[in-house]
Amino acid sequence: MWEENFDTEQEVGARLDYSPVSWSEYFEEMEDVSVGVADCRDVFRVYKAGSRGPLLVLLHGGGHSALSWAVFTTAISSRVRCRVLAMDLRGHGATSVRQAGDFSTLTMSSDVANVVRACYGETPPPVVLIGHGVGGAIAVHTASNMHVPNTVGLVAIDVVEGSAMDALHSIQNFLKLRPKSFKSMDQAIEWSVKSGQIRNLESARVSMAGQIKRCELEESDSVDSTQQLTDPAPEVVVEHGEEFFHQREEGEGAEPEESPGEGQSMYKWRIDLSKSEKYWDGWFRGTSNLFLSCDLPKLLLLAGIDRLDRDLTIGQMQGKFMMQVLPPCGHAVQEDRPDKVAEAVASFLLRHKFAEARG
Repeated sequence: MWEENFDTEQEVGARLDYSPVSWSEYFEEMEDVSVGVADCRDVFRVYKAGSRGPLLVLLHGGGHSALSWAVFTTAISSRVRCRVLAMDLRGHGATSVRQAGDFSTLTMSSDVANVVRACYGETPPPVVLIGHGVGGAIAVHTASNMHVPNTVGLVAIDVVEGSAMDALHSIQNFLKLRPKSFKSMDQAIEWSVKSGQIRNLESARVSMAGQIKRCELEESDSVDSTQQLTDPAPEVVVEHGEEFFHQREEGEGAEPEESPGEGQSMYKWRIDLSKSEKYWDGWFRGTSNLFLSCDLPKLLLLAGIDRLDRDLTIGQMQGKFMMQVLPPCGHAVQEDRPDKVAEAVASFLLRHKFAEARG
């Protein structure tokens, strides 16, 4: 579900650029879409691109946001003519809903249908649902319940019931081990790359803004800069019992950085994923059979062949869906390998004649 493997190559030589990049470099439009009755509306942040071809509805994984699809959007748009609608799920990104803690599959799949309806009416263009991780599970539930009219295809990325259920017990430990806060957006981007959460610097620079938000620093949040380790670079600074990475500039000494004081800002996670634990089982239990039973052309993209469970293995041998194992990457597949994911999705769209090739 969420990345648990933190091994990643360390940079050698010049300091890399960890500054954030705007969404507008990848999407054509950002919109806050209101759904529901008057005076009781939920507002979903969406990003759009393209004006012709099928509508690719992109659903991100747990803790991420629609911005995790930014680099993929550029890659897929250069290969086929399509429209993209990437949305921040409830409780995530810049979306604001009345019941932000309701992460049931019924509610979240209804959100997808409501947003598509608000943007494209009752008869949208041909829709291909594409989801990663938790978003993949929601895509499967949305397709199997036929919530979105004119859905013609389904793509699930690195979501397999068996491996997901096995990993549930370790998610809380992962959440406890990551930093609670960062002193800057640049530092958060640097941590995400060096920790292996996102193994693509370009994607991290645009997508981390959807995972963390700026907050005023309270006295209890002040960083204890006296706690340090003297390991060689990259330097590991201990913050509230958490570890994040800070690369030293060439020639820089080991003196601690000045801690931010009261009145200054810090960056914290937009969503407390630990509070959604009661929904984790419901997201994934039964998704393999739901995926197989969807009477749609289907594609399953995996970060490793070892993720296949028994039901999907049998279904794949029976030719019930297309499957592709991508080159080595972490769980954030569409961020780590956006070009490879775009190639696979483009081939799927062209094979079923959902879209036309560019050029």
